[in-house]
Amino acid sequence: MQYRGLGSSELKVSEISFGTWAIGGAWGNVNDKESLLALEAAIDKGVNFFDTADVYGDGHSEQLLAQATKGREDQIYIATKFCRAGDIHDPATYSEASVRAYCEASLKRLARERIDLYQIHCPPMSILKDGSVFEVLDKLQQEGKIRHYGVSVESVEEGLFCLEQPNVRALQVIYNIFRQKPLELLNEAHRRGVGILVRLPLASGLLTGKFTASSTFEADDHRRFNENGEAFNVGETFAGLGFAKGVELADQLRWIEEGRGNMTRASLRWLLDHEAVTCVIPGFRNVRQVEDNLAALDVPSFTAEERERLAAFYKEQVHPFIRGSY
Repeated sequence: MQYRGLGSSELKVSEISFGTWAIGGAWGNVNDKESLLALEAAIDKGVNFFDTADVYGDGHSEQLLAQATKGREDQIYIATKFCRAGDIHDPATYSEASVRAYCEASLKRLARERIDLYQIHCPPMSILKDGSVFEVLDKLQQEGKIRHYGVSVESVEEGLFCLEQPNVRALQVIYNIFRQKPLELLNEAHRRGVGILVRLPLASGLLTGKFTASSTFEADDHRRFNENGEAFNVGETFAGLGFAKGVELADQLRWIEEGRGNMTRASLRWLLDHEAVTCVIPGFRNVRQVEDNLAALDVPSFTAEERERLAAFYKEQVHPFIRGSY
């Protein structure tokens, strides 16, 4: 395992870390026993950073992380998020009383005294521009409830605004071969010493290459109920592409797996080749998926010619079909 600095903070995190949305809920059936085995396998392989949120399974993923990291709280870092358990457009959701309550609830579920990275969970731009939530986070940091804080953003505009806030230490961004526009944001964050957590690096599974046009999803899987943004930002599902179009485009990318094992490993490797990326946080539901993601560490990097080919592919074939805030 290789480790990268989380921006200008003192934290060194595994360049492949993991997100826990899938083991919390909204990705179909989950099995806690398999989830805990997968978490243990990741930790055994050197993963020291996990991303979660209070709304993943209504706190269930936080509870699973508490079990998996018990006794190793000083070695395994956890990032969690807040605000989406309330009305994200209501300023009251970001008041000191509300944020403090969210923080204390997460600390209790995580069985920890401090959150390593506390993130605002995709708030609207109006809340960011108001700025008072950053003052609340400053206070929680001073009290030792949180070590650092950051923002999970939906658009480049939001990310660039957050970079102007002096104590934001990390941004969480949707970035993958299908969603390359945020490169300008990544580069600016790197210049300013702000860490980048790449979420949905496999575009909700499209970039694993395992889907066909006839693939279906369970009723409680966001890939079924949010394909067109019915429940939340459409960009959070299939990178903002319609499923059928996403499968069509993924089929055109089969060449990237040559010499790299499969599309999963190749897609993660492409991200890790960017020095501005602190870590990628793919999801998982079992040990096999953890091991397959970690295998990306051992596959060849992309050549300059390959990267140019993928940049042109995105610009010409993918970008016109992406929907939602970007």
